[in-house]
Amino acid sequence: MNYKQLGKEVLARVGGKDNVAMLTHCATRLRFEFHDYSKVEKEQIEKLPGVISVVNKGGQFQIIVGNEVQQVYRAIHEEIGPEGDQKNNSNNNKEKKSVISRLISVISTTFTPFIPAIIGAGMIKAVLAILVLVGLLTEESQTFFILNTVADAAFFFMPVLLAYGASIKFGTSPILSMTIAGVLLHPNWAGVLEAGDTLHFIGVPVQLTDYAGSVLPIIITVWIMSYVERFAEWVSPSIIKFFLKPMLIMLITAPLALVVIGPIGTYLNDLVAFGADTINSHASWLIPMLMGTLQPFLLITGTAWAMTPIATTQLSNNGYETMNGPGMLASNIAQGAATLAVAVKSKNRELKQMAGSAGFTALVGITEPSLYGVTLKLKKPLIAAMIGGGCAGIYAGLSGLVRYAFVSPGLAGIPAFIGENPMNIVHALMTIVIAFVVAFAVTWILGFEDPVDETITTEVSETKENQKEINKVIATTQTSIASPLSGIVVPLEEVNDDVFSSGLLGKGTAIVPDQNEVRAPFSGEVVTLLPSKHAIGLKRDDGLELLIHIGIDTVNLNGEFFTVHVQQGDRIETGDLLVNFDREAIKDKGYDIVTPIIITNPDEFQDMTVVSVEQIDYGQKLLDKK
Repeated sequence: MNYKQLGKEVLARVGGKDNVAMLTHCATRLRFEFHDYSKVEKEQIEKLPGVISVVNKGGQFQIIVGNEVQQVYRAIHEEIGPEGDQKNNSNNNKEKKSVISRLISVISTTFTPFIPAIIGAGMIKAVLAILVLVGLLTEESQTFFILNTVADAAFFFMPVLLAYGASIKFGTSPILSMTIAGVLLHPNWAGVLEAGDTLHFIGVPVQLTDYAGSVLPIIITVWIMSYVERFAEWVSPSIIKFFLKPMLIMLITAPLALVVIGPIGTYLNDLVAFGADTINSHASWLIPMLMGTLQPFLLITGTAWAMTPIATTQLSNNGYETMNGPGMLASNIAQGAATLAVAVKSKNRELKQMAGSAGFTALVGITEPSLYGVTLKLKKPLIAAMIGGGCAGIYAGLSGLVRYAFVSPGLAGIPAFIGENPMNIVHALMTIVIAFVVAFAVTWILGFEDPVDETITTEVSETKENQKEINKVIATTQTSIASPLSGIVVPLEEVNDDVFSSGLLGKGTAIVPDQNEVRAPFSGEVVTLLPSKHAIGLKRDDGLELLIHIGIDTVNLNGEFFTVHVQQGDRIETGDLLVNFDREAIKDKGYDIVTPIIITNPDEFQDMTVVSVEQIDYGQKLLDKK
């Protein structure tokens, strides 16, 4: 795959670089905001090789490309230039968004640049937990102290990192935004807090608090600062704007942050955290169950970011979180299990390969390829994944499962569940087992509409040599009838159906198929095709009429497990694919899959007889003149 070319094609179909108001990316998707959404060719983008799916939710246009998203992002970034991913569309975007969409857009844009830092810090915390657990380090060692400080840095300076993302969203100066965050974190305030002193700014009391690890105060501050910057731009004369504008921004924004915005933001931050803790203390199963069940829809609608501020606040304050990790672990594993069930059960080679790869990726913790490439398209596996995620989420909540580090929940993130409580990792593993078993089993039971493998329509056998032999047999036996399927030949008298075994419908034989397809045994016409798809009547050019009846009493399946590739009245040629069917699924439903093959006008072809053979392949002579 040429990802550089894919990036150029994506950029061309979103209206070019001048239409890009904002560009970021996460683990599997590109996230755009545009000046004019009417210029975006959504359907054309979905058709591009390498694009899994496209969604326009949560205030962002998201293009899912899988694990190689960074390569595509770099290709686009090279075209739009370094300023391209910092443009803002708040004034220019012609599409009106709801308050919720705008809120989700703010959260996702703010947190996206910050995610690598807390994932890296989280993994270091997880590695330290393992090293302490196996006795290679102690919490009193200097090595532990240094590495733990490295990991804590991302959470302590969270306001600085969030300030950068917020500045991109609100279209203001990243450097000044990060400077204001530095003001909130300045060590001088810690000294005042420890001493118990009070501070006043021009007579107004300053309510100091510890902003390390806080979320909402800096996001609100940067939003206000974006308006302050416009004011400073407007009042600053050009000749002195270079130094007057940043001075005004800092002189106005910093006191506002300390006196007004910071305390309000901290109050809101604490209120949200208190609400989450209250729910968790009274119904510990509720949030993990909802997250485990609804996480796919949160991803589809772009609202998965809504819980991130609460989770990061819990991690910063408590050292663990309950809002995202437990439920997402259940959901991600269930999504992977449902997708792997598709890979095992599907007969479509392309789907089998895609589902196998996407399923493993989901188990590791990245579910977008699985969700958009497999389960959402097939629908029933998505339902199975939600059931599995919900069941495992209930267990996670009741067992008190917590996540100690901010990593994508999955098999690769298991160390994030190792912490002070030694049973926590056991509960995490049990959550994984429940999610996998339930989702896999439900997917297998519900089944799904398996798309036809297009490659088989041009293949009669797996090798060209076999194809030549088959064609040779057919070409030299125009008066005979080739077998329309492969399997074990059974005398018609042994078929467990009186209508067939007594010869009431005509003479012929039966085959217990060992493959899942029926092909045209001669050139002619489709004269009968039942709505239940289980039987097809053919008429050869010389008038011979043949009925192929797949299974006994399979009319009761009403077409389930059958896919037809022709219509009544169609002209067929020898070797054309007529019907696909799922042998195992039909047998699982309790039906006999023996397939009678009957000449229904035997009076006109009395000299036809069954060739003496026990095992037959498609194309071999089945019925011939005496």
